Amino acid sequence: MDKYITTPITEEVTADLHAGDYVYITGTLYVARDAAHKRMMEVLDRGEELPIDIKDAVIYYMGPSPAREGRPIGSAGPTTASRMDKYAPRLLDMGEKAMIGKGRRSPEVIAAMKRNKAVYFAAIGGAGALLSKCITKSEVICYEDLGAEAIRKLEVENFPVIVVIDREGNNLYETSIQKYRKI
Repeated sequence: MDKYITTPITEEVTADLHAGDYVYITGTLYVARDAAHKRMMEVLDRGEELPIDIKDAVIYYMGPSPAREGRPIGSAGPTTASRMDKYAPRLLDMGEKAMIGKGRRSPEVIAAMKRNKAVYFAAIGGAGALLSKCITKSEVICYEDLGAEAIRKLEVENFPVIVVIDREGNNLYETSIQKYRKI
């Protein structure tokens, strides 16, 4: 089923999202990869505040390419989400409600998603040039020294994703395999 949602992503929004739903997101996404996640954990360990408001936020695991002339960003495809698995439960416990990436998630991340009523979306790998067309604004907001791994704030319109794991822990990767085996 196609669903159109606007950020921030609240528990009310995640209640209506189910594994397998096609979703189009409009609003703000934050981009953070491995190095940015590691730095955020160091900030938290020192008892400091995160540089972004994590409550009801969406973090997109993506490393952008340089913007072409007239565009806010270059290719913007997802990166492998499992690289953030050691960091994700802590951010979910702080109020993060959605993640976008590609690939499987660990049992610890899925447990944290269920505990916090959060969802995991997949964006289509290899379609970064097309995904970038949904991005209307991109700005580095912190950790500029990390280059492509800096935290960015994106404004998106109808950014296409698929609910892979919903807030109940239903996992499209698992259910699809089971359906395929029956065939």
